[in-house]
Amino acid sequence: MRSVPQDNQLVYVGLDVHKDSISAGVLTPGREVPEVDRFFADEVCLRRFLEPLGDPKRLRVCYEAGPTGFELARLLQALRVPCAVIAPSLIPRAPGDRIKTDRRDARRLVRLFAAGQLTRIHVPSRQEEAVRDLCRARTDMVIDRNRARHRLSKFLLRHGEVYRGGTEWTDRHDRWLTGIRFQDPALQTTFRHYRGVIEARTAELRAVEGDLIGWWARDPFAEAVHRLGAYRGITHLGALSIAAEVTDWRRFPRAETFMGFCGLVPSEYSSGTHTWRGRITGTGNTQLRTHFVESAWSYRHRPAIGRDMAKRHDGVDPEVLARAWHAQQRLCTKFRRLAARKNAQKLVAVAVARELAGFCWAEMTA
Repeated sequence: MRSVPQDNQLVYVGLDVHKDSISAGVLTPGREVPEVDRFFADEVCLRRFLEPLGDPKRLRVCYEAGPTGFELARLLQALRVPCAVIAPSLIPRAPGDRIKTDRRDARRLVRLFAAGQLTRIHVPSRQEEAVRDLCRARTDMVIDRNRARHRLSKFLLRHGEVYRGGTEWTDRHDRWLTGIRFQDPALQTTFRHYRGVIEARTAELRAVEGDLIGWWARDPFAEAVHRLGAYRGITHLGALSIAAEVTDWRRFPRAETFMGFCGLVPSEYSSGTHTWRGRITGTGNTQLRTHFVESAWSYRHRPAIGRDMAKRHDGVDPEVLARAWHAQQRLCTKFRRLAARKNAQKLVAVAVARELAGFCWAEMTA
C-alpha cells in the first residue's frame, strides 16, 4: 500500500461507483472546487466522459474498492488512463460529517486524492482474482457444511440423541448416525433431510477441492505454494488460498504491516502517559486471518515432521526447509509457554498465528 502523490499539472478524477451510475468529481489545474458529473456505468458513457478531459497521460483517476470489483480499473488501464483503487477503510472522514450523497462523496474523494491523502490497494490480475474467488467459494462451502452439521446436532439434542463416542463427524460418528431411527414419521423425514443436506455439502466441497488441486502447481502460484507448504499447519490447499489472497508480498514493507493487513495485531489506544492495548483489530483480510489461526493450532504439539509434511517437503529448497524448521521450533515453544500461563487457548492460537504470518511474510520476501 502506498499514498498517491500530488502533482498540480495533472487532472484528478474521483469516481463514486455504483451498479448503474457513476458520479465523477473532476479537479483541473488552477481550480479549488471540483466539478461533478454523473453518467451511466458502462464503457460507452465512460469513454464519452473521459474524451473532453484531454490526454490520458495527464489524468489520474481513483475510486473506492467495493462490490463492483476491479473491472473498472482494468478498463481504464486498457484506455491507458492511470487508475488507483482506494482502500475505503483508510479514507479520512470528518467526525461531524453526517451528510452523505454521491456528489459529496465524489468531491471529497477527488480532493483527498489530489492532496495525496488516500491509500491505494493492489489490483490482482484476472487469473489471480479467478483463483482467489475459487478459494473463497471453497471457504463458503465449508461454512455451509458446518452450519448444516450444527443444525443436525441441535435437532438430535432436542430429541435426546447425544453422541458420546468421541470426536464428531468421523467414520464412527457417521455409523452412529446411520443407526438412528425415530418412531414418528415426521421426525424421521426431518432427520433424513438434514443428513441429505450434509452429504450434498460434502460432495460440493470435495468437487471444488478437486478443481483447486491443479492450480497450486501452475504459475503464478507454484513457487509460493511450495515454499509456504513447507511450514507446519499449511497444506498445499491452504498455501494456495494464502498466495491467492496476497498475490504481491512485497507491497508490505514490514512483517508488522502484513500482520495488520491480516487483522492479527492488537488494538491500541495510547495518549500521554496512558497506554491501553486490547483484543486484535479483526480488520483487514478475513480469509488470511482464518487460515493463519487454523494453522496455528498445529503448533500446540511438540516439533516434528509428520508423513504429510514430509511429502510437502519433497523438492523444496533446503534453505526454505531450514527456515520452516526454525519457525516450527519457535512457535511450538511459544504455544506451550503461553498455554501454561493463559486459560483461553484461543488467545494463544491468535498470538501464534500473528507470528506465523510474520514468518510467512519473511519467507516470501527473502
